[in-house]
Amino acid sequence: MNERKFNVIVAGATGAVGTQMLTCLEEQEFPVNNFKLLASSRSAGKKIKFKGETFVVEEMTKDSFKGYDIALFSAGGSTSLKFAPASAEAGCVVVDNSSAWRMDPKIPLVVPEVNPEAIAQYKNKGIIANPNCSTIQMVVALNPIYKNFGIKRLVISTYQSVSGTGVKAVNELREQTKAFVEGRSPVAEVYPHPIAFNVLPHIDSFLDSGYSKEEEKMINETRKIFNDQSIRITATAARVPVFNSHSESVNIETHKHATCEQIRDLLKTAHGIKVLDDPQNNVYPLALDAHGSDLTFVGRIRQDLSIENGIDIWIVSDNIRKGAATNTVQIGKLLAENYL
Repeated sequence: MNERKFNVIVAGATGAVGTQMLTCLEEQEFPVNNFKLLASSRSAGKKIKFKGETFVVEEMTKDSFKGYDIALFSAGGSTSLKFAPASAEAGCVVVDNSSAWRMDPKIPLVVPEVNPEAIAQYKNKGIIANPNCSTIQMVVALNPIYKNFGIKRLVISTYQSVSGTGVKAVNELREQTKAFVEGRSPVAEVYPHPIAFNVLPHIDSFLDSGYSKEEEKMINETRKIFNDQSIRITATAARVPVFNSHSESVNIETHKHATCEQIRDLLKTAHGIKVLDDPQNNVYPLALDAHGSDLTFVGRIRQDLSIENGIDIWIVSDNIRKGAATNTVQIGKLLAENYL
């Protein structure tokens, strides 16, 4: 194992995910030597503490990356498209949290519990992509099932929290809830309709197919991560009035027959998963359980009685942590320990 320390950049350091990355870097005792925080010009000059030291946020430019080893990006797709190649050209490997590079066939799309070996492909372009938050938690739970029984088809329904949209959405849910309670009309600015006391079957923009971009991401990313284009997948993604953590109902058709007991035993011993599955005693994964955790919680494991090889599971995870910041830092740490 490589024990040297590394020069690390966090790009998009003032956002919700960037801020969480700093926490994760400390928690995972990332071997940091020199450290730099980057953001847009409007955030430049802000002061942020990391490991007891105060750092001044700098404006990101194409010259920001020379002399650094790893850049953890959470600055949005357009920013990543502009600056990630400059970072890679300077010899600073990018782990990018946006959707910009995920489906590039030369760039690895990585979930450490599932396909850590794909990190080696970073040498193609000097960039590693972090999957969509809803995809990450799902493939963590599906991986043991895929490896042992194969997966023929997935039917996915998501119930995604407003923190997946950002701070403005969190504030809007808070203000709309207050407005409803006080008898006032809620104001919808972030979403096309009020989110408080509502469910919106609408995440990202809609495509000509009738699917949303979020649904398409889950379909394409899952196939890429498993390196299996034969998996048939359909998805419906919905936004719910929950502040943090995404929940998912996933119906799995396996190639080989699996019992609930076999699935439960597999998941109990899998890395990064906690099984909460005793519905008779009201024990099942909740958004409040997942908040602040890096684990993927799985429960409501049951046989699908409508098909021969069907299993239903319920998956919940903190979308800001495991769904974004934690997964990015985990990739960066594996990269540092094994490849640089």
